[in-house]
Amino acid sequence: MVRSVFGRSPGALVLSLVTAVAASPQARAATDAQPDGAITVSHRARAIQPGELVVIQAVVAAPATRVTGRAFEKSFDLYPAGAPNTWHGLVGIDLDVEPGTVPVMVQALAPDGSTSRQRHDLVVESKQFPTRRLTVSEEFVNPPANEIERIQREARQVATIFGRASGARRWSGPFARPVPGDATSSFGKRSILNGQPRSPHSGTDFQGATGTPVQAPNAGRVVLAANLYFSGNVVIVDHGQGLYSYFAHLSRLGVVEGDEVETGDLLGEVGATGRVTGPHLHWTVRVNGARVDALSLLSVLSDETS
Repeated sequence: MVRSVFGRSPGALVLSLVTAVAASPQARAATDAQPDGAITVSHRARAIQPGELVVIQAVVAAPATRVTGRAFEKSFDLYPAGAPNTWHGLVGIDLDVEPGTVPVMVQALAPDGSTSRQRHDLVVESKQFPTRRLTVSEEFVNPPANEIERIQREARQVATIFGRASGARRWSGPFARPVPGDATSSFGKRSILNGQPRSPHSGTDFQGATGTPVQAPNAGRVVLAANLYFSGNVVIVDHGQGLYSYFAHLSRLGVVEGDEVETGDLLGEVGATGRVTGPHLHWTVRVNGARVDALSLLSVLSDETS
């Protein structure tokens, strides 16, 4: 099975304890509420571990004009989730997050300008990722001197994109698989390339033959469509509110920077460009800079209706 070898490169007083409940065989939820019922906050996730996506839900007692949150020292917006006075927001737990309690602060702004605040705790558990050993072309482990400037420039370019707030939410509803092939359990694996330790694998790989169409998993705007040294032909889609999809190793690009795409639109075709061991699709997901498993995104947002 081929794998990608692309790497990464309170306020309010808490008035209740976090209560964990099982939302499904693989999901867990917890709720904190103020006695006056101003805001009730809960979360949904496959697990509270590094590499996981968490959906924060805030139910406000009265209509709000805006609801915001802050976690892992980063702010995020929540969006209306369909049900009355219900808002959702996305929090990514990065690969490097250590176990412990992480406060999520949620604030709702009322039409009269008053605010309500609530703290909700996420208890991050440890996760051990396996190690993979791969053999690739030597120039992708120890690049020649004349390629170093290019590699550094491209790394800065991608880091700048992922560091942007990225504006309003463009996606809606659940995310779709970009290709029909099976996904490997490659996310977060520590990589040994040609015997040398490298960064952990920050994406999820999907099987696919060269030429297999790669479709947009949800709506967004193309912010990069280019050939990069390590990742080959790449398309980055900005889904809004700090959520990005990064598709690598494409044999052909089907979009250009600035294109607006909808779910199912062609982004390109599966290939084996860049640092790979064979044709497949590499899908990286970033949520406000956090490296998140694409399979977590597909799972946790599967029941989104707005």
